[in-house]
Amino acid sequence: MRIAVLGSGYVGLTTGACLAETGNDVVCVDIIEEKVKALNRGTIPFFEPGLDALVRQNFEEGRLTFTTDVVHAVRDSLVVFIAVGTPPEEDGSADLRYVLSAARDIGRAMDGERIVITKSTVPVGTARLVREKIEAETEHPVHVCSNPEFLKEGAAVSDFRKPDRVILGVDDPGAAEVLRDLYAPFVRTGNQILVMDAASAEITKYAANAMLATRISFMNMVSRLCRRVGADVDMVRLGVGSDGRIGPTYLFPGVGYGGSCFPKDVKALACTMRELDLDSSILDAVERVNEDQKRLLAELAVERFGEDMRDRTFAFWGLAFKPNTDDMRAAPSLVTIRALLERGARVVAHDPVATRKARRILGEAVDFREQNYDALDGADALFIHTEWHPYRHPDFSRMHALLAQPVIFDGRNLYSPRAMHARGFEYYSVGRRPVAPARRLAALGARGASSPDSR
Repeated sequence: MRIAVLGSGYVGLTTGACLAETGNDVVCVDIIEEKVKALNRGTIPFFEPGLDALVRQNFEEGRLTFTTDVVHAVRDSLVVFIAVGTPPEEDGSADLRYVLSAARDIGRAMDGERIVITKSTVPVGTARLVREKIEAETEHPVHVCSNPEFLKEGAAVSDFRKPDRVILGVDDPGAAEVLRDLYAPFVRTGNQILVMDAASAEITKYAANAMLATRISFMNMVSRLCRRVGADVDMVRLGVGSDGRIGPTYLFPGVGYGGSCFPKDVKALACTMRELDLDSSILDAVERVNEDQKRLLAELAVERFGEDMRDRTFAFWGLAFKPNTDDMRAAPSLVTIRALLERGARVVAHDPVATRKARRILGEAVDFREQNYDALDGADALFIHTEWHPYRHPDFSRMHALLAQPVIFDGRNLYSPRAMHARGFEYYSVGRRPVAPARRLAALGARGASSPDSR
């Protein structure tokens, strides 16, 4: 099948490469000429495990090409995906200018019947708007479908190849059959292709992300309660997750969600609810709890070191909002770093892949290091924001020796408090009692410190 994908970002490039891998001829279109040139040289503009090799292989074998020529791409294809960005407006609503511009370009280029698919995350009603834009530019028949993506950053290729489900919002049985055939290689183990109307498909995407964000914010709210009363959120998480009606996923407390999806999708869905005079209070609370949680480690640092941090140096392990990506959008680390910088602290940071993008945001205000242990030398404390694998089992003796004070603020609960106490660390985590060497226990007692043998 001949396919055009408009937009060569995270979603578009993953979609194009994975569809090319199954034998389709795919052309990815982007309006940024430099990006297209880079892609033709084999340079991927972001970090996503496995995608660079997949792109290069299909490019070299001739199934995947890149261009700025929308007209040629549309006229040479039966199926056209719209996978452009939908950044948030100031009120939280999705900015559809790029989607609707792509639709207009498709309509102007069409020389026959086409199937047009919105792959971008868009609010309910967008398929209708896309159809109107296309039909205003052409007399040829068009079938506009919604096929939302469910790709996790850091696992996008795997998610596309082995989807939990494929959602098809279609307006025509014939278009549905074409798309079933297109996705057949990815659902051979029996995962579902769910066919529905376009509006239902559009809502499904937002509802799924909002539900996952809600679970995260709920457990972060519970973690605050656990810290206040001296309970252990890990035990609570296991107890709650063992209920078959709830399950264990997305119940890990932390320093809040970030990235390109959850923050903007929760806001966009809430905005849609308000526009329709519907109650958005649950979504508003999810967002509020998340923003509060991003301030947690800075709050703990102020409790420990005081407001004046002009003589303090703090190390950071992890900057990206999650592991296996270089995405710094809405990253909780930025909230903590800025709070410490505002109080006069010096920040030295390490991330395996996100340093380049973090430097664009933070500039010279942060000292970036290539090796994680180099960030620790002489620091008053270590902050952990991203659960990269190299941070999970580090050399604790080396860490203890490098740090000026063996203090760790762990926003991802990577380590056992009991083990950290035994190693001589003062250790603060999320929703668990802090631990410290004996000389610090009295000072911590007023804030709910644990006993030395606490878990």
